[in-house]
Amino acid sequence: MSSQPADRDAATVSRRRFLSTSLAAGAALSMLPGRAWGFATQSSDPVVPSDRPLRLAFIGIGGRGGDMIKTFAATGLVTIVAWCDVDLDGPHTQESRRLHPSVPCFRDFRALFDKMGAEFDAVVISTPDHSHFPLAMHAMGRGKHVYLEKPLAHTFQEVDLLIAMAARTRVVTQMGNQGHSGNNYFQFKAWTEAGIIKDVTKVVAYMNSERRWHGWKVDGFPIGEPLPPGLDWDAWHAARPVHPFSTRFHPENWRGWFAYGNGAFGDWGPHILDTAHRFLHLGLPHTIEAVRRDEPGEFIFPQASTIRFDFAARRGMPPVEVFWYDGVKNRPPLPAELGPDAILTEQNGKFIYSHTLAFKGGTHGDTLRIIPDDRMREMAASLPKIAGGFSDHATNFIRACQGKEEVRSPFAVSGPLTQVFLLGVIAQRLGGRLTFDPVRRKFSGHAAANRLLVGPPPRPGWAQYYRL
Repeated sequence: MSSQPADRDAATVSRRRFLSTSLAAGAALSMLPGRAWGFATQSSDPVVPSDRPLRLAFIGIGGRGGDMIKTFAATGLVTIVAWCDVDLDGPHTQESRRLHPSVPCFRDFRALFDKMGAEFDAVVISTPDHSHFPLAMHAMGRGKHVYLEKPLAHTFQEVDLLIAMAARTRVVTQMGNQGHSGNNYFQFKAWTEAGIIKDVTKVVAYMNSERRWHGWKVDGFPIGEPLPPGLDWDAWHAARPVHPFSTRFHPENWRGWFAYGNGAFGDWGPHILDTAHRFLHLGLPHTIEAVRRDEPGEFIFPQASTIRFDFAARRGMPPVEVFWYDGVKNRPPLPAELGPDAILTEQNGKFIYSHTLAFKGGTHGDTLRIIPDDRMREMAASLPKIAGGFSDHATNFIRACQGKEEVRSPFAVSGPLTQVFLLGVIAQRLGGRLTFDPVRRKFSGHAAANRLLVGPPPRPGWAQYYRL
């Protein structure tokens, strides 16, 4: 994938200009004609005929990308048309190539669209966080439906632009937080509508699994290692500044670096907090505080962190405190309802507290239970029953592209959720207590935090995806 300047304006884009455009990005983009973009846009009806399989292209075919190829193929509702990966010769991509030897391969996503764009309806993007945004923008600009792995993007501004572009092009979008099509989604929705979950004042989420960067001692970027044959390292960076190749970045270690990933929060927040955020209508917080940061640094995420968010009262519901705990030994306090001898055995999950009830839940599609168990049994007869038989996340996306179902985690829903995590990441980087204005979409009195809402200016050749 070449990243030679297609547009020299990118070299002169200043951080000040980026900040000035960020806050108005979504509203302005939705009114722009297609020619304002540096790539083609389509405005025709994007609904796919329901009498044939959905034709898919995949961008990223190793690791999570390989999993998604298997997931979509297993539905029996798709045809795999083509795929793209900057490391087609890497060991992590070989299983996909072996299982589907006749699928055309590309290293350059733009070549994929130029040469085969007429032959597929949708793309599944499973690349590192920092490259999500330009790939998804390009796909939507070409009229393609987009299934995008979580989290949606690397910066707050990028999410604003993705939401607006999805609205403008009317394509189907789905973030890959598959639990949002699981039993927890339908249970949380039903229990909220029935008034079982109401007047929530506090949510505690925790992710205590070991992460790849735990134990690292880092005071700078790696100095570089021999580049594996066939890897387009320049393309791997997409719009971001290029650093020398290192196995501490690729193929699976990028998530722990501020430059490329969003840490444990961006990885697991979409699986643990998604239903609470959606059905409690949390929106964006007004304060974010780094309560704890173990071994904070300039380059990688802390070894452990506790982040607090404060959400205002809304829709007749009281203010809510949300706490996030990550790190192997950074365990949350347990609810009194579990009893004095309770031990937290799960590594990932959540507690939800209301005026009258407390709930314990897990991750992904795990259902909630009322605690203590005696209270759950006492209320069992009055609890809404979940019938089941719902489509899974991949099938839901396919049927939505065909006009048969409403997609469950579109960018309009998963975007604000992602932005909560991205605000938390800023607190993990900077520490302290940050005041955020959800209406003006900026921090109060904190220039460094506002710069992180936007991130670095794009490299030459990539500004078209950000230009208003």
